[in-house]
Order: sequence, then C-alpha cells, then structure tokens
Amino acid sequence: MYDLIIIGGGPAGAAAAVYAARKRLKSVLIIKEFGGQSVVSSDIQNWIGTPSISGADFAKSLKAHVFAAKGEVLEVKEGMQVERVERSGDHFIVSAGAEKFETRSVLVATGMSRKKLEVAGADTYENKGLTYCASCDGPLFADKDVVVVGGGNAGFETALQLLAYCKSVTLLHNHTNYKADPVTVEGVLNDPRMHGALNAHIKEIKGGQFVTSVVYTDGASGKDIEIPAEGVFAEIGHYPSTNFVKGLVELNEFGSIITDPRTQRAKIEGIWAAGDCTDAPYHQNNIAGGDAVKAVEDLYLWLKGGVKNWWAIQGSNL
Repeated sequence: MYDLIIIGGGPAGAAAAVYAARKRLKSVLIIKEFGGQSVVSSDIQNWIGTPSISGADFAKSLKAHVFAAKGEVLEVKEGMQVERVERSGDHFIVSAGAEKFETRSVLVATGMSRKKLEVAGADTYENKGLTYCASCDGPLFADKDVVVVGGGNAGFETALQLLAYCKSVTLLHNHTNYKADPVTVEGVLNDPRMHGALNAHIKEIKGGQFVTSVVYTDGASGKDIEIPAEGVFAEIGHYPSTNFVKGLVELNEFGSIITDPRTQRAKIEGIWAAGDCTDAPYHQNNIAGGDAVKAVEDLYLWLKGGVKNWWAIQGSNL
C-alpha cells in the first residue's frame, strides 16, 4: 500500500515527486515520459531560474531532479500508461498495463494534449516554425511576421503576447465571427501590426528548412491566398488527459478536473490534481509546478493527521 501515487511526468508530476520524496511519503511516480508538453519546444525561456533550455534538456533536468531526490521511498515507473483509477473502500487502485497499485491518495498531473493542425506541411514544419506554445517559443520570433490559427480567447491571447516582439501578427479564423470576447477582439485588432482574417481556412504551410509562408482559402471567394510568415502558432483547442478518472472525479464541460485552488483537492476525498489537467485558468510550467507543491503540502497533512486543510490548523484569523 502506497501513501501516494503521482501520475504524470511534466513539471507538476516531477515537482510532486520531489516533494513527496522529501517528506518521506511511500510513493510511486507513473509516467509515459518526462517533460510534458514542453518536451517539443526548441527553446524554453520562461522556466524560472533557467534563462534558456531546450525541451529535451528540460525533460532531462526534471528526471535528474526526481532521481536525485527519490531515495528509497519513491519508485519511478517510466514508460507506463495509467488506464484507470478506482476507489476500493478507503483507498484507490491504479491500473497501468498488467500492473495494479494500491494507494491511500492520488495526485493527477497528466496535463493536456493540444489539437494538432491537420493540413499539408504541418507535420514537416512542426518545431521548424510551427509551434503550439507561444509562451515557450514566442520570443524566438522577434521582429518576424507570424500567423496565429484560431479565433477564440486563446488565439487572441497568443496574438497579444506575440505583438510584444513580432513584426506583425495575422490571425486566421475559419468561421465568420470570432469566438473570443468582443472586448478582447477589439483591443487586439486595434494594434496596427495586427491583422485578422475571418472565414479563412488554412490549407498549407510552406517553407524550406523552416516555415516561409502560409496558404489559406478565403471562404467567401474560394480563392487561395498565400501570406509570408516565419512562424505559425496554432491555438485550435486542447483536451485534458483525464479519461482514466472519468466517473470518479468531477470534471467540467471540457473534461478538466475541478479542484479547490487553495489545496488542489478534487471533489472526492483522497485525490488531488495539478497542472493543465485541472480547471485552473492559466496553463504554464511554473504554475503547474507550484500547484503540485501546494497539493503535496496539503495531502501530507491529510495523510498524517486527517487535517482537512491548512486553514484548519492555522486558525480562521489568518
């Protein structure tokens, strides 16, 4: 019987593993691989304390930190996929392949998967100008012309980020109306370096060694239009990796785990969640790591004394 099972190898899972080991909780970390979504980034510049690191090196550093801290209390099961978490009395059974693990508590840190562009050239130019993370890769495109695909709030927030350093930003949306909040749309499109195209259906990404242009079809005229671009940022949605707890924990309409932001508790006793798989409004590596630490601090108190939360032992006058 484990004290804790941590599921996920991104910054949230790694941070939770390090803190669980430091607190001498008998734990197991179950992951497919280390690194999370950022493993594909060519240059991460916003991981605090590290001005620049590639996604591959980021994954290696997470793994190195976990193994340096693990000691004899933490096990690491790498290359495994969790298929199901089930309640069994006052504990949980976690199924991964042919193996089953019993635990008193679970921390879900499986992140999310971004929907990929399915157009000609997308596979060829992924990480060669096509990216799915403006926060990770945006500064690499300083003083360049770029394209954002997607007309929701995420697309416009990405465009706003890119306007801080890009020469121009063109946003392509395949509907006749933007899905983002009107005030956001108006504010972003007011920038003279910002261009929006409605009813624009991206058709192809072109380039040589790297991206050089984007071709889209104008839905009104049916004509193909090619625009120069050195970067393409896709914001066409994502889905949280939470199928294995569906029916066990409460999910929102998007499939994200609903948590108490003070403690990261899910709406079932004994399960916590952190990072992009939760209903948190912001998705960043640093936030994921911090939320995981918060979760371990809370579940440690729960495991050791049944304390409901931090406020219960500090008093209501804080």
